[in-house]
Amino acid sequence: MSGAVIKSRKSAVKAKTAAVAKPGKQVTGSRSSALGKANGKPRGDTRRTAILRALHSCVLDKGYAKTSLADIAGAAGMYPSHLLYYFKGKEAILEQYFQDVSRKILERLNTFTAQHPKRQIELLANLFFAGKGIKKSEIGFMLESFGVAVNDKVLREEKATLDRQCKEYLGQLFEKSPGRIMNEPRDCAEITYSMLIGLRSAVYFDENLELPDAYRLFHAAVIHLAGYS
Repeated sequence: MSGAVIKSRKSAVKAKTAAVAKPGKQVTGSRSSALGKANGKPRGDTRRTAILRALHSCVLDKGYAKTSLADIAGAAGMYPSHLLYYFKGKEAILEQYFQDVSRKILERLNTFTAQHPKRQIELLANLFFAGKGIKKSEIGFMLESFGVAVNDKVLREEKATLDRQCKEYLGQLFEKSPGRIMNEPRDCAEITYSMLIGLRSAVYFDENLELPDAYRLFHAAVIHLAGYS
């Protein structure tokens, strides 16, 4: 057999091997992509969720100031250096958590807007004071965040945005309440938001004030402001 024929056959074998190997690589890539997901979410999202939950747990356990990056990483089941792949530091984790909770609150408020104002007041009281919407642990975490926001520019801006959008929602509620006891819907919104934050904070710290009491006070006061009493 001539050298030219042998060389030709070797080339054909290589071409056939390459053709068979190519689909195999595609399958491997697909499996790798599948392994990169957990519970239908990309692995990165799952890890970030675990980190946010770990921060929540650590802050409730020992407070934000005493919580270290190592504490959060340990609670999330990873090393601090690995955690820094997803967040720049402890502050960035808190900022993301606060943003997520704020978004959930605003999403709930948006579901109320189609209701009659009197019904919206009831739903609002249920959300914050009935113990079924925003849990006490989340309120505690938000209060911790408010304190940190004093010196954290990003968190301060996030809180200012949450406050503004909540007041805008309340202003629209009072605009639809022609019997309100104050002329300006914005004034009613300011008072209502102040009562909401004040009473919700008081329930967290005052052992003599229970959620049903706060619910009753908030609901009655806002109903009166809106002119439905």
